[in-house]
Amino acid sequence: MVKEMSEEKTLKLDIGCGKNKQAGFKGIDSIDFEGVDYVLDVRKTPWVFEDSSVDEVHSSHFVEHLTGEERVDFFNELYRVMKKGAQARIVTPHWSHACAYGDPTHKWPPMSEWFAYYLNKGWRDGNAPHTAYTCNFDFTIAGSWDPWLEIRNHETKMFAMNRYVNSYRDLIVAITAVKD
Repeated sequence: MVKEMSEEKTLKLDIGCGKNKQAGFKGIDSIDFEGVDYVLDVRKTPWVFEDSSVDEVHSSHFVEHLTGEERVDFFNELYRVMKKGAQARIVTPHWSHACAYGDPTHKWPPMSEWFAYYLNKGWRDGNAPHTAYTCNFDFTIAGSWDPWLEIRNHETKMFAMNRYVNSYRDLIVAITAVKD
């Protein structure tokens, strides 16, 4: 079921918003929580949005609930609906943190920085032409620290990230739609 589709000029989507929709965004979830604007299962394609109609996307702690195959379909469909130059912020638990494994509804494999490379056509053409991705995103990778590291200096954080589990809590990837 899709609740009232609006005719706004700017369309910003919060995919998998649950009860925590971002301010200024239209919420999408498969459950009809209070505040959800579009009740739909994004695993089923095509989505109800037109090609190149979405200006911005936020998705926090949702993608890890998709299987590997569903993730491919998700990013391909996300690309279809995003405008040229539109940005999406994807937040997931980092593979090296217990958060990635603590929720039994998370699907395998856990998310790592490498997933972003597969979203870029140029990289895929030379390194992974066997995949079913059709999207083309540029990306930047960032993350958040576990609370015990937040006040530590940069060198300590980098040392911990490369050597200890439960250091790098969330993986935050900003992707930008590259279209002709």
